[in-house]
Amino acid sequence: MTAAGRLLAVLDAFSPGRRVLTLSEISRKAGLSLTTAHRLAGELVTWGALERDSDGRYRIGLHLLELAALAPRGLELRELAQPFLEDLFHSTRAHVHLAVRDGYEVVYVETLRARGAVSVLSRLGQRWPLHATGTGLALLAHADRDLQEKVLSSPLKRFTPKTVTDPRVLRRTLAEVRRTGIAVAEEQLTLDGVAIAAPIRGRGDEVVAAIGLVVHVDECEPRALVPVITACARGISRTLGAPSAKGTPGAIKGS
Repeated sequence: MTAAGRLLAVLDAFSPGRRVLTLSEISRKAGLSLTTAHRLAGELVTWGALERDSDGRYRIGLHLLELAALAPRGLELRELAQPFLEDLFHSTRAHVHLAVRDGYEVVYVETLRARGAVSVLSRLGQRWPLHATGTGLALLAHADRDLQEKVLSSPLKRFTPKTVTDPRVLRRTLAEVRRTGIAVAEEQLTLDGVAIAAPIRGRGDEVVAAIGLVVHVDECEPRALVPVITACARGISRTLGAPSAKGTPGAIKGS
């Protein structure tokens, strides 16, 4: 493993379920000796990528957040989209997700959780397979054909009895998403939850992100939410400079 690889392995030891780690845990998760882990963790603390508590445990440092803010698909996108996400949240009282694709996974760069709504597993920064979420389907449907075929030919994990794992069915689903501009994932990640998502386009009209809603399966007809989520996606796309979104409403009003 290269020197850079060892540093990245230390950072990769952390995850949503492992936010605070001891040096021994970092050593084990990163596959490094205790001595090497101690030296690298010290360098990362000095640089600001890690912080060390008074009890000797480590957590991710703020300098990584500063760097993440420079990513156009991360905090910058989140900042530009925030007014539209809040309008969507207040008009629907549903969970709202803003997501981007990273390889074969969807990553949530913003989440707004509705109090008393259906239970969801997703949180800020979390990753899920593209085939099992509404935003993931919206992104996969507009990805290049080679990537789609790689996803379709790989083992598709089943999360609930309704998760689509048949490549033939998934291929038809992606075609429908492209035709309608909307992805619907009913109880595919969690039972009782329905996700509705729409693609967000960038300056070259390419799909750069997706906006999603999650509601209880018995709360409403998912298609009834299509106009508001489409308006939100177009508003964000227009802010990003997408030619096809020019002249469309930029916010959602009403309740």
